[in-house]
Amino acid sequence: MALVTEQDFGTPARISPNLVTLEIDGQVVTVPAGTSVMRAAAEIETTIPKLCATDSLEPFGSCRLCVVEIEGRRGTPASCTTPVEPGMKVRTQTPKLAKLRRNVMELYISDHPLDCLTCAANGDCELQDMAGVVGLREVRYGYDGANHLVGEKDTSNPYFTFDPTKCIVCSRCVRACEEVQGTFALTIDGRGFGSFVSAGQDDGFKESECVSCGACVQACPTATLMENSIIEAGQPEHSVVTTCAYCGVGCAFKAEMQGTEVVRMTPYKDGKANHGHSCVKGRFAWGYATHKDRITKPMIRKQITDPWREVSWEEAINYAASELKRIQATYGRDSIGGITSSRCTNEETYLVQKMIRAGFGNNNVDTCARVCHSPTGYGLGQTYGTSAGTQDFDSVDETDVMVVIGANPTDAHPVFASRMKRRLREGARLIVVDPRRIDLVKSAHIKADHHLPLKPGTNVAVVNALAHVIVTEGLAADDYIRERCDLAEFSRWAEFIADPRHSPEAVEELTGVPAAEVRAAARLYATGGRAAIYYGLGVTEHSQGSTMVMGMANLAMLTGNIGRRGVGVNPLRGQNNVQGSCDMGSFPHEFPGYRHVSGDEVRKIYEEMWEVSLSGEPGLRIPNMLDAAVEGTYKGIYIQGEDIAQSDPDVKHVTAGLAAMECVIVQDLFLNETASYAHVFLPGSSFLEKDGTFTNAERRISRVRRAIPPKAGYADWEVTMMLSEALGYPMRYSHPGEIMDEIARTTPTFKNVSFQRLDELGSVQWPCNDAAPEGTPIMHIDRFVRGKGRFMITEFVPTEERTGPRFPLVLTTGRILSQYNVGAQTRRTDNIAWHEEDVLEIHPSDAENRGVRDGDWVALASRSGETSLRARISDRMQPGVVYTTFHHAETGANVVTTDYSDWATNCPEYKVTAVQVRRVNHLSDWQVAYRELREKTIQIERPQEAAE
Repeated sequence: MALVTEQDFGTPARISPNLVTLEIDGQVVTVPAGTSVMRAAAEIETTIPKLCATDSLEPFGSCRLCVVEIEGRRGTPASCTTPVEPGMKVRTQTPKLAKLRRNVMELYISDHPLDCLTCAANGDCELQDMAGVVGLREVRYGYDGANHLVGEKDTSNPYFTFDPTKCIVCSRCVRACEEVQGTFALTIDGRGFGSFVSAGQDDGFKESECVSCGACVQACPTATLMENSIIEAGQPEHSVVTTCAYCGVGCAFKAEMQGTEVVRMTPYKDGKANHGHSCVKGRFAWGYATHKDRITKPMIRKQITDPWREVSWEEAINYAASELKRIQATYGRDSIGGITSSRCTNEETYLVQKMIRAGFGNNNVDTCARVCHSPTGYGLGQTYGTSAGTQDFDSVDETDVMVVIGANPTDAHPVFASRMKRRLREGARLIVVDPRRIDLVKSAHIKADHHLPLKPGTNVAVVNALAHVIVTEGLAADDYIRERCDLAEFSRWAEFIADPRHSPEAVEELTGVPAAEVRAAARLYATGGRAAIYYGLGVTEHSQGSTMVMGMANLAMLTGNIGRRGVGVNPLRGQNNVQGSCDMGSFPHEFPGYRHVSGDEVRKIYEEMWEVSLSGEPGLRIPNMLDAAVEGTYKGIYIQGEDIAQSDPDVKHVTAGLAAMECVIVQDLFLNETASYAHVFLPGSSFLEKDGTFTNAERRISRVRRAIPPKAGYADWEVTMMLSEALGYPMRYSHPGEIMDEIARTTPTFKNVSFQRLDELGSVQWPCNDAAPEGTPIMHIDRFVRGKGRFMITEFVPTEERTGPRFPLVLTTGRILSQYNVGAQTRRTDNIAWHEEDVLEIHPSDAENRGVRDGDWVALASRSGETSLRARISDRMQPGVVYTTFHHAETGANVVTTDYSDWATNCPEYKVTAVQVRRVNHLSDWQVAYRELREKTIQIERPQEAAE
């Protein structure tokens, strides 16, 4: 194997219907108008020396190394900033150019440390490469006089080092921070010879606005900005292209290796979701895969109060299977079930639901999408006929108006947020609907046109008010509605929405949003051009989550913003394979491809393929499983890669359900909180240890490729096969590619998907079938999947969770940039430097009323429970609303969330919990009990210890 290399064309590609033909070194080349001479040369594999240019950034023209000669033009213009012209004749190599380039390089080298042999960038340094390319053999200038060879390194960032002595002030890092990331954390300070790169107000990378995305490190042509892992380990010798296992953006990365050790994760330029960009998690927080906390040997125990006992794979699998069979023999076929993982591959998720349906003999299978995006599936399925977003990410480049509802892209989906910010800087307009003032409301060089800071739980009232304005002011896309939508349904809905009770003025007191702002936002969405809605868990995690999804779908149809580029309704999925786990049939009522289990024809497909009789009755959802466990009728569960004891709401109820079961099997990387109640622990494998596919938020199916051997000996799909065989239902696959082939044979939207096709195209977006052999970037172009678009009545029904004298505040929860989900991965990396504990954001007035100061310990109490954490006084929150994250198990944010849930899907109402806050100086009773239980349940008896 070798390093995967990517050509750098020097400047970005240009898109134009007009083509320009010119001659470079005697070769004729035709390129789109606007293309630089440098890129035109690269297209015919003619490399022009460069230092300040790279094809991820706009041309800058500062290094003067890329000069060329152009017939009929005086001087030697920079090829990076010179656009092509018809008939232009360019020479890239002449004696004059060679002399100029050597002189330029000589000046650079005269003020640069000559420590190449010991430099971390040796072998991967553009300055070194260019010195060779221009033929520099000696430097006439000494080090006498002023220079930049002495400077203090900035090691404040845990992942990379800034060495100013090696900086050539090419501005690539500054431009990457501006153009690619959009944070504007870096500047060139000083002038002339005194110019230098400054992070923030020259206060170091960690204390500046830097978000550690790695764009500056990636752009640096020298060792000025260098990954600490490369400084410590040296340069990689081969690489493997794979897909990130964090959020639903699905970034492509090169895992750069030394033997079987990963030394760097580099964003892959050809990645269709990220185009060579990354965030702090995907770029740097991969060390959890080899963390000392990894469990790599199977373990069993009879009671959850017993210490764990390490056993062989054979013993663990046989014990788990025998317990599941015993339970079914005693309590019935439906007394067991399982939960698939949104962190595992499509192939692994498919196998788990197959094992449950065919091996367990029931449909008691569910997934973590139940607690995040199940309303997306229901709402979009009802209105459009398919359970997924409508656009590709690239579509945002053509959006004129963005509506961000209940999402915080800069923290939860940062790579896509950078695309959004770039488009906003180009002139797109922005509407933010969120109770919290997220970064998109106002940050460097962007500002929302409208921020609607609604009261938590009033989403549906706000979206109805927006629709009311559009209908009553005659702003609807009548032609689109007549052509594309069910007119009877629309007439019924239009009469409903036009009722004065839905007007912005009528709901202003209820929502807390000024009526004038709602009206202005509605007019902008309806008349501002191509408008796209992007939404997150602030939409779905409500008692009316499904209603709100249908409300947004109504809004898009009402204005004709479906079925073309730059528009759409787009869920921003939280985990890397939430979309895929749903696609693969992880819900108890659906086979893969969202086909109901009661359908005889669909069930027959799987009965013939799997050679077993299947149940046509929907199984239990996660909440139903836990309820049945408490009631005593559900006794066993297999949980792959999910930590429901931390992530699911009303933790006391979750743990009561787990404690009531007789066999809990957990398959994961670490002894998570759910494992505290487990009887069998099966070691999992990280994304670096397996082959397969993930499906991101834009329906993009991308390859995951094994970079290192599985630490426990098996990938997750192999473990599921072993368990299924022990249960008496053998599955025979030699590679995950064969599993995908079966998925393609049985699932119409995946018909033409295969590992070979993915390797050829890089990735595809489903539907990928005979009608769309290379995938479908934009859905519903000519017609909706269901035929005519369906307007749904979206009556606002207030949540049953109400504030009152005892619990006067509303808690809403979310995520932070540096951490991910329950924190099992990111807490085991240096990301902990930015977020070492969950904190409670509280408005200054609410804090003052309670005598709370910044940093005080406070009790956070609800009807469900109580926990303690530190307070952070912040005007991001509106009075009456508090906010926290759930990344740290010991905080136990979900101890206080309730069991209220979406009416259609049981998605929990994480975003609305009535709470009280008071100052304390001690941990809560729950936290004390948690520590005691945790101490007991992580004890492991190892065979060698017993022998001693």
